[in-house]
Amino acid sequence: MPSLKEIKGRITSVGGTLKITSAMKLVASAKLHKAQSAIEGALPYQRQLEGIMRMAVSGEVRHPLCTPHEEKKTVALIVIASNTSLCGGYNAGVIRQTVAALEQYREEGLHVRLIVMGRKPDQALVKWAKGQGSWLSLERDYVERGDKPAYADASRLALSLADDFLGGRLDGVELIYMHFKNTASQMLTREALLPLSLNVGEAGEEASANIMEPSREALLQALVPDALAMKMYTVMLDAQAAEHAARTVAMQTATDNANELLDELRIQYNKGRQAAITSELLDIVGGSMQ
Repeated sequence: MPSLKEIKGRITSVGGTLKITSAMKLVASAKLHKAQSAIEGALPYQRQLEGIMRMAVSGEVRHPLCTPHEEKKTVALIVIASNTSLCGGYNAGVIRQTVAALEQYREEGLHVRLIVMGRKPDQALVKWAKGQGSWLSLERDYVERGDKPAYADASRLALSLADDFLGGRLDGVELIYMHFKNTASQMLTREALLPLSLNVGEAGEEASANIMEPSREALLQALVPDALAMKMYTVMLDAQAAEHAARTVAMQTATDNANELLDELRIQYNKGRQAAITSELLDIVGGSMQ
């Protein structure tokens, strides 16, 4: 059984850890609130943009960025995770899904451009990519963007990939990230960025599109690149919100565990102290009786 001094030292140590996890939970919660506000500001614009494009799309009128290539040879995979740890299984889930996707691509005989956002997935995937051969190229220009979403970065990346897609140097782009549902739930997501998916509008939308000015072609030409950049940006914001939510939950769990451990240590300390006092009393009483 540990001595009272050792137990008291552990109480002090766990108490210090408790203060840290509580502070980190508050910081993560504040960042989550800020990230949610950013998403709420961006999503209405993105949805309105996509709604206008759906009205403009028809069986005859499409945009090249919305049209799949006949043959798939080269794809880009964008992976978004965190620069730091202490966020539960957030990074591990993204890395695991990425490796599974890469193995699938390798079996299909595709050349893959792996674009990583976040130092944690970068560290893991750099090790995994060693010795893989020429089918995989790792692009690390956006590694530091893991927890710093910026529209300028999203637009530059999206439009660069769009140019490669239009030029035939790229046949598809996929995203792997954590989607924020709520504070307690984040969904591991793998979805296509290119070709951009736009469903043809409903009958009412089709009718209104017939009197649309300028023409359908002109609208799509102007709006699709913006929609692609906005999609990339909202995904980055989504992943950031999921990260802060995961860290909030992880720090709350750590705080709860620290409180439980403190309670157990205090009980153990009080029992030990009570036993020591009882032993001293018995020694005193025994000595006086002699």
